[in-house]
Amino acid sequence: MDKLQHLPDKPGVYLFRDAAGEIIYVGKAVSLKNRVRSYYQPASRLSPKVRAMMNRAVDFEYIVTDNEVEALILESNLIKEHRPRYNIYLKDDKSYPYLKVTLGEDFPRVHVTRRVVRDGSRYFGPYTSAGAVHETLDLLRRIFPFRTCKQKLAAGKLPAGRRPCLNYYIGRCLAPCSGQVGREEYRSIINRVCLFLEGRQDDLVKELTRRMNEAAEKLEFERAARFRDQLMAVRQVLENQKVLSTGREDRDVVALAQTEALSLVMIFFVRGGKLIGRDQFLVPGAGNAPEEVLTAFVKQYYSRADFIPGEVLLAGIEPQERPAIEEWLSSLRGSRVRLVVPRRGEKKQLVELVAKNAHLALQEVEQERESRGQGEDACAELARELGLEKVPRRIECYDISNTQGEESVASMVVFEEGRPATDQYRRFKIRTVEGPNDFASLKEVITRRFTRAREEQELIRTGQLSTRQAGFHRLPDLLIVDGGRGQLSAAREVMKELGFGCIPAFGLAKEEELLFAEGRTEPIRLPRDSRALHLLQHLRDEAHRFALNYHRQLRNRRGLKSLLDEIEGIGPVRRRALLRAFPSLEDMARATVEELAAVPGMNRSAARAVYRFFHG
Repeated sequence: MDKLQHLPDKPGVYLFRDAAGEIIYVGKAVSLKNRVRSYYQPASRLSPKVRAMMNRAVDFEYIVTDNEVEALILESNLIKEHRPRYNIYLKDDKSYPYLKVTLGEDFPRVHVTRRVVRDGSRYFGPYTSAGAVHETLDLLRRIFPFRTCKQKLAAGKLPAGRRPCLNYYIGRCLAPCSGQVGREEYRSIINRVCLFLEGRQDDLVKELTRRMNEAAEKLEFERAARFRDQLMAVRQVLENQKVLSTGREDRDVVALAQTEALSLVMIFFVRGGKLIGRDQFLVPGAGNAPEEVLTAFVKQYYSRADFIPGEVLLAGIEPQERPAIEEWLSSLRGSRVRLVVPRRGEKKQLVELVAKNAHLALQEVEQERESRGQGEDACAELARELGLEKVPRRIECYDISNTQGEESVASMVVFEEGRPATDQYRRFKIRTVEGPNDFASLKEVITRRFTRAREEQELIRTGQLSTRQAGFHRLPDLLIVDGGRGQLSAAREVMKELGFGCIPAFGLAKEEELLFAEGRTEPIRLPRDSRALHLLQHLRDEAHRFALNYHRQLRNRRGLKSLLDEIEGIGPVRRRALLRAFPSLEDMARATVEELAAVPGMNRSAARAVYRFFHG
C-alpha cells in the first residue's frame, strides 16, 4: 500500500475503516510510521483481536499532532464520538447520571441530570448507579436547606406576596422564592454543598464551626442553631467514613477484574485520607489485555471527571503511555498528577482491597447475567407450554385487594425477560365499584390500563408525548390475572372491546396452580418443577404483594384520619395538611411539637393537642 511508504515519523492519531467506510478503530502513536506499519505483518504474529480487525480494515487515515499529549486528547475525543467497534470504551456520558449544581442561577438548585452542557453549572460524577446519585441527593437535602423547586428566580425580581412551601416550615429550604433569604447567604449554602461533593468535609466542618461561632457572638441564635445542625450532620457522615490512610491525601484507587467475556474496573475515591465513595464500570468484549483495558479506562474516565486527584493508584498493572497520560492529567488538574503502581506498604494494601472488591463485583455481575439467562429460558419454556406464537418478553399480572370491599385497589406487575421490572409496576385505586366485586374491579382496571395505552400511543405518534414520559404505551406479550375463569372472562371482555384481544391472556388459580385459557375446557397444569411455573408463581406473588401493600397503606391512612377526628381543634383543613406532611401513623407519632406546629394551618396549641394524643 502506497500510504504505508509515506507515513510520517511524527506523533498523531490513525483511524482504520472497513469496506463501508465506517471507522472501526482509532489509535494513538508516538511515531505514526512505526505504529501503523506494525499492523501490516503476517497474521500469525498478530493477536486474535488485531487479526480480526485487520481482516475487516480496507483503508486507514491519520492526523498528525504536535506532540504525544495532543494525540492522546484527540484519540479520546474520536473514540467518544465514533465508538469504534474494536476500541475499548465506556458508555457515553449521557448514559451516566451526574449531580448538577446550577451556579448560573442567582439561587442555584441541585438536581440529577444525564446531560452535561456548558451553561456555567458544576457537574459531580459520573455515577454508574442511579440509586447512588439519588441517595447522595437525599443526604444533601437533609443537611443543607437548598430549594428543590423548578421556579426561575432572579435576585430583585422575586414575586411579591408568595407564601413559602412546606419545606420552609420544616427547615428543608430557606424559601428564596418568597424573599426569606438573600442571594449571598443562599449561595454560601450552595458553596458548602460543593465542598461536600468535592469530598472536602473537613474544610466544610471548619467553615460551619466558624460561621456558627460568628452567629452566636452576634446573638443570632436561630442562625447559629442552623449551622450547628448542619455541623452535626456532616460530622455524622465523617464518622461513618472508613479511614484508609494516616495522612490527608486525595487519591483515586483503581483495580481491574477480568473474565473471558467481561472486564470490570473498580475505583475508590479517597479524600483527606478517608473513603468517601466508589464506582464501577463494565467494559464489554473479550481478548483485551489488562493494560489495554486499564489505559483506556484512565483516558476516558478522567476526560470527563469533575475532579482529578494528585495521585492515582493502580492495582498491579502498568498502564500504556504512562508519561503522556500523566502529562495530560496534570494539564487538566493544573498541577502534577502521578500514576502509581504500589509494590509494598499501605498503598499496596489499599489497591489489594479495591482489587478484592472488583472481583466480588464481577462475580455479582456474572451471577446476575446467569439469572437473566434463566429468566429468558423460563419465558421460552412458558411459550412452548402455552402454545404462544412468540416468546413473551413482557408479561403483566393483575391482582385485586380489599377488605370486604373497603379500600379496594389493584396492582399491575411487569416482568421483562423473566425478571421483575419494578420501575414499571403500577397501582390503581378502584373508583367505580362498591363492595367486594373482584370481577367488576378487574374490568375497571383493565379498561383504564388499555385506554391509557391507546391514548399515549396516539400522543407519541403525534409528537405530543415522549416515550420517557409515558407509563402505559408499551403492551404486554402475555397477560396474567390472579384468579380463575371468572376473572379471565372479565379481563378478556374488556380487552376485546378496546381492540386488544390479540394479546394472549390466562387466569392463574391459587392452590392448584392451574392456568385457564379462553375457549379451552380443561385447565393447563404445568409441571411442578418447571421453570415456567416458578416464573408465573413469582409473578403472581409479586402482584399480590404489591396490591396488598397499597391496600394496607390506604387502610392505615383512613384509620389515621379517624384518629385525627378525635382530636379537639383538628378540623378537615388541618387534618388534610397533617396527612400531607406525615402520611403514616408512625411519622406523625415521631414528630415533635415544633414539627407539628410548622405544618401550614397549625399553631402550637393544636400541635400540643396532637402530640398529647400520641404520647399521653
